[in-house]
Amino acid sequence: MAAAEPKPPAGAATARRLARSCWSAFWDYETPKVIVVKNRRLGVVYRLVQLLILLYFVWYVFIVQKSYQDRETGPESSVITKVKGITSSEHKVWDVEEYVKPPEGGSVFSIITRMEVTPSQTVGTCPESVRVTNATCGSDEDCVAGHLDMLGNGVRTGRCVPYYHGAFKTCEVSGWCPVEDGASVSQFLGKMAPNFTILIKNSIHYPKFQFSKGNIENQENGYLKRCTFDEVSHLYCPIFKLGFIVEQAGENFTELAHWGGVIGVIITWDCDLDLPASKCNPKYSFRRLDPKHIPASSGYNFRFAKYYKVNGSTTRTLIKAYGIRIDVIVHGQAGKFSLIPTIINLATALTSIGVGSFLCDWILLTFMNKNKVYSHKKFDKMVDAPERGAGPGPCASQDSTLTDPRGLAQL
Repeated sequence: MAAAEPKPPAGAATARRLARSCWSAFWDYETPKVIVVKNRRLGVVYRLVQLLILLYFVWYVFIVQKSYQDRETGPESSVITKVKGITSSEHKVWDVEEYVKPPEGGSVFSIITRMEVTPSQTVGTCPESVRVTNATCGSDEDCVAGHLDMLGNGVRTGRCVPYYHGAFKTCEVSGWCPVEDGASVSQFLGKMAPNFTILIKNSIHYPKFQFSKGNIENQENGYLKRCTFDEVSHLYCPIFKLGFIVEQAGENFTELAHWGGVIGVIITWDCDLDLPASKCNPKYSFRRLDPKHIPASSGYNFRFAKYYKVNGSTTRTLIKAYGIRIDVIVHGQAGKFSLIPTIINLATALTSIGVGSFLCDWILLTFMNKNKVYSHKKFDKMVDAPERGAGPGPCASQDSTLTDPRGLAQL
């Protein structure tokens, strides 16, 4: 008697049926079913949502943002500056070669308005500044010879000596003497500084559109010698008075000249290249860039020295300069009609109108009284008869078509 063939495990048969069902479901085709719902309130919501979406794309996307244009940001730019004017302090007359640093005429420069001058410094020994930590002393034991303080003015010699003025003492250092705090003289240069004139010559180029323009137009010879900037009448005369720049930045000139600060001159080139080139004009704005409300870091100053020889020995004049630093910042963007962004945004607009249908479907399925009837009518499924011997699998569709004609009438 022949032995009976072993039956395949029940799990394997179930897995095969599941695989066939899922494979069959993968090839199903879905098509939208149109149902007309006679509900005035729902219709008002549907049309209102469509109207809002349409207004958003027409007014904001296409008119305000001009999304039909191809854009380029960050133009190539060059800046040339020139300062003119003279001023005086208690001791001398100053011209532009002395109070403008650096003199090259770049986009960042400083106009010195106050100086603390320490003249005739030579290499030697002298009392350390009282402002240096642990510089005060009572005897030589308080001063360690050879100690170098990174915030000090030299190497300590180990002696405790009287200070430049007052009854206290500080440690002696070897370095440039006398130190700054001991013999500095303050000189104010800001008396006539508000009348200094600053020429800011700027040229920009948008390489994507091969468009170039500058902030000085072709005028008759000598035009720049007799004009100053005015937003209405002399837009293309980029000659600004220093006092005007500080005022437009909302600052007090006397206070700014005393402690120093950083003022930004922002030139914006926003150009619609679908219009004539004459419509692409620079816009100027001014604001203070350094944090004036933080006492620990407000103001602006720097140091430099002038060296010379006296009786064969090197001598220098140390200058701590307070001033107004001008940063010329150029930015902008240009746009021109292009078919690709126009098609993309039109497609996005048409697709977004479908949000109205999604919202109304959600309201019908969630909040309407007859939402179950609507659900049956909307999600009908048509399936073929299952294969002989194969039961419905988890991936197989089931026929849920309503045969009751009263369901549609209830909508």
